[in-house]
Amino acid sequence: MDYRTESPEVLRSFLNYHETIKGHSQATIDEYFLDLRNFFRFLKIERGIVPRKTELDDISIMDVDVAFVGAVTLSEVYAYLTFLARDRVKHENSRSPRYGLSAASRARKVAVIRSFYKYLTVKAKLLKDNPVADLDSPKLPKSLPRYLSLEESQRLLSAVDGANMERDYCILTLFLNCGLRISELVGLNVADIAADHIRIMGKGGKERVVYLNDACVQAINAYIPARRMMAPRDCPAMFVSNRKKRISCDSVQIMVKKNLLKAGLDASKYSPHKLRHTAATLMLQNGVDVRTLQEVLGHEHLNTTQIYTHVDNSELRIAAAANPLGSFSTKKK
Repeated sequence: MDYRTESPEVLRSFLNYHETIKGHSQATIDEYFLDLRNFFRFLKIERGIVPRKTELDDISIMDVDVAFVGAVTLSEVYAYLTFLARDRVKHENSRSPRYGLSAASRARKVAVIRSFYKYLTVKAKLLKDNPVADLDSPKLPKSLPRYLSLEESQRLLSAVDGANMERDYCILTLFLNCGLRISELVGLNVADIAADHIRIMGKGGKERVVYLNDACVQAINAYIPARRMMAPRDCPAMFVSNRKKRISCDSVQIMVKKNLLKAGLDASKYSPHKLRHTAATLMLQNGVDVRTLQEVLGHEHLNTTQIYTHVDNSELRIAAAANPLGSFSTKKK
């Protein structure tokens, strides 16, 4: 898939802008392309340009131009969101597909549409007025991040064994202590590792430094000799698979689930991203302030980090304990 050859000029210029000027990753650009392609295909059906029973994947968007996108109405966008909420397949390759995207998924697609039309009006100046300026985003249910307790985290680390014990223990230690994203961990190179810190390439090519505590240093030092036995000399990757190549995100996911089961934890509830939540929560519970945590996690906006302040608010515990009914019991002595 290459948007440079598979998208019309009006879309290609938007994607070029985000790739070359905004510095977004290839994965992000691909998501923008797929989201907007799907939106344009839906509009073609909605406007009767193609028969209503036409499969979305069979609709070309190469004839989409400024006039086509400029004619969009809010009612068309909301019709598209209704389609996503009711009729869009959640997982394309699933044998038993379920339909309807979550509010969070729909909100991300709204954000892409907004960004596209902002570019057309503000940057490219191809449109005089923004037709989606008043577009509302789906209301998101408020949910707290799931995380492991300190005791559960220790159980997980203690459960690691097997042929790749040093590697797997090191990966889990970095997740739980540094709060890395899985893409950041998989992308680590040996050259990114220093005596007391690691250099992380985060979202959008943003680089940050994360300092290592004693547990991380010990785990890395224990893994390095094992890595020398696994990795070819010309392999830059820090974490290597049994195939002597950079470990994949899927392999890390499987490894995490396997060790969660070994630790007697519910593997269906936790993932590498939940280990990132765990690191954030444990740091916050032990005195790290929110702005420092923002830097550690590589969040662009503070409000993304602030969700962790609601996980274990000691002031709320004190308020509950202070209620005069807190010690009342109907049990007769």
